[in-house]
Parts: sequence; C-alpha cells; structure tokens
Amino acid sequence: MRVDGQSFRTIWPDGDCVRIIDQRHLPFRFVIAELRGVADVAFAIREMQVRGAGLIGATAAWGMWFAARESCGDSASLLRLAHELAATRPTAVNLRWAIDRQLTAIRQALDPVETAFATARAIADEDAEACRRIGGHGLPLIAEIAARKPGRLPVQILTHCNAGWLAFVDFGSATAPIYAAHDSGIPVHVWVDETRPRNQGARLTAWELERHGVPHTVIPDNAGGHLMQHGRVDLVLTGSDRTTRTGDVANKIGTYLKALAARDNGVPFHVALPSSTFDWQARDGLTEIPIEERSDREVRWIDGEDEAGNLVSVRLFGETSPAVNHAFDVTPSRLVSGLITERGCCPATEEGILRLFPERGATASSF
Repeated sequence: MRVDGQSFRTIWPDGDCVRIIDQRHLPFRFVIAELRGVADVAFAIREMQVRGAGLIGATAAWGMWFAARESCGDSASLLRLAHELAATRPTAVNLRWAIDRQLTAIRQALDPVETAFATARAIADEDAEACRRIGGHGLPLIAEIAARKPGRLPVQILTHCNAGWLAFVDFGSATAPIYAAHDSGIPVHVWVDETRPRNQGARLTAWELERHGVPHTVIPDNAGGHLMQHGRVDLVLTGSDRTTRTGDVANKIGTYLKALAARDNGVPFHVALPSSTFDWQARDGLTEIPIEERSDREVRWIDGEDEAGNLVSVRLFGETSPAVNHAFDVTPSRLVSGLITERGCCPATEEGILRLFPERGATASSF
C-alpha cells in the first residue's frame, strides 16, 4: 500500500527492532512505532496498535524472534514468553498458529535467533502473498456481478470492520478483490460500516480506500439492512478472525447481523481469508471459538478529532449504566455464500474447504 507516495507494509524489521503502523492514531495521525521486545509486542497486540487476523499473526511471529533473543536458549523461558504472547487476543487463530510455527522452527534450529528471524520474515511474506492471491481469486466474483449490471453502474459492495491492508501485512483479505477490481477498471463502490465500538470501518477501511482511490461511503452499522432491502448492495464481503473446518466464521461483532440481512434479501455474503485463519481442529463455531470480551470503556467512550484538530475522547452515555463489549460473533456456515482463499473459492462446508486443502487434518498445538 502507498501512503503519501511511499510504499508501506504494516510491519517490518529495522535493525534490532520491528516497526509498525500504530493504528490507534488513524485516520487522524500516521504514526510509526517501534517494538523492541516481547513486552512491546504483547502490548501492541493487546492494545490494538496492530489488529486484524493476519497482522496479529505476523506480529506474534516477530514477537517470537524477540522471545528467542530474550530466552537465551532456555526452553522454559521461551515457552513462558510464548504463553505471554498467546494470551493477548483469544479469538484470532493466526496468533496461536504463528507462535506454534515459530516454536517448531526454534526447537529444531542450530541458531534459534537467526531461524526465528527467517521464520518471521517468511510468515509476513506469505501473508502478503496469500492476500494478493485472494484478490485474484475474488476478482471474477466482482467481474461477474459487473457484467450483469447495465451500463457502467458500479458494483455495490458492503464491508464490515477492517479486513484490509491494515489487518494484514499487505493487500488485505476482503479488500484485496476490491482493489483488484478497481485497478482492472471495474467500477466499484464500497459501503463502509462504521463498525462500533472501535470504528475500524470508519477509521481504517475508509482511510485505506481513500488512499487507493476507491469510491466509498461510510454508513452507520445498522444501515446495511435498509440498503439491502432497497437493492443498493450487490455483495457483502467480509474477513474472518477464525473459521472452522466446517465453514463457521468468527468476525467482528455485527457480522452475523449482516449475514442475516443478506440472506433475507438474496444478497451474496462472501468471506475472504488466508488458510492461516482456519482453525482445523474446530467444527462448531458457536461452542468452540472463544469470543473475546474487551473493556467496556470502548463502548462508553469514543475517540475523534474536534473542529480545532485536537484528538479528544468523549463519553457517550451516563457513567452509571453498565455496558458489555463482545468483540466478535459467529456467522454459521449456512449463511455464508462462499469462502475466498489463496487457493481459490469454495463453499463454506467441510467438503468444499477440504477440496482446496486436502492435506489438512486435525493438528495438535505445540504448547
């Protein structure tokens, strides 16, 4: 992705540290932060300096490079630091997947630190490449819709949360087909759910689309159903933080409601994800996927910019009313029209998924 004419990934090594785009400041400030140890990485993931399934995994992978350095060859120390990273965000499966992969590589290495560095770089590169391929596989889906529309009317796509470049190392999952379509000359317009309570759609997805030149409109979360009822949505396209081997999808809270509205109005609902986001051990998303419950402060307060350009926090309702903040919900596979992966598109069923990934079976965690 290019920002003010300069190419960026969301995370990259720089000498003995790792640099990230601190997403807490977007869209008002573009801030690059340094991570210098496991504690910094754990904070960055937990406090959402970085977020999104793929980026959480890549960040954890770089965190394990720090863990290899800090543990000095002591396996018990390495395992303790791995647990510290794994405890930061419970829902996104890429976190545990990246840590497991690093643990396996480090335990087999003659030079654990060098191997951890190479593995982290590989995980980041693979994440970007998987998202690029997702764009290519999702492009025909948008092109087919465009071919059915009269004249040059844009394909109307509704998104939820941010499954874009900022949620991965590059390209994004749900946005990758949108970028590919836009770059190939297919007219598209994106309805961007604001995505309360942290507003990742309004703050992040809209920022991305604007910089890529993709036409878009930010809408309140509860406007999507109305737009679908009036024929103003051709496709719902979201990402995933964890998808079971049977096709149940955990994504940002509110995704399930979009899927229900899409089903009621005959709008296709597709989910884009790299294979690292599959939980190959889980079959029932409602009972087996842990749902993170975050601080109620994210519901009570909202951050923004005032007319003078100052960043401010504003309380939204009375301080004595209780609030709850479930970060994700689960959309059952029966509501998902299809999955878009780096290997192609498939139905959201175990049979469909395994046709693309026949080698995958239940795998044991390394710790």
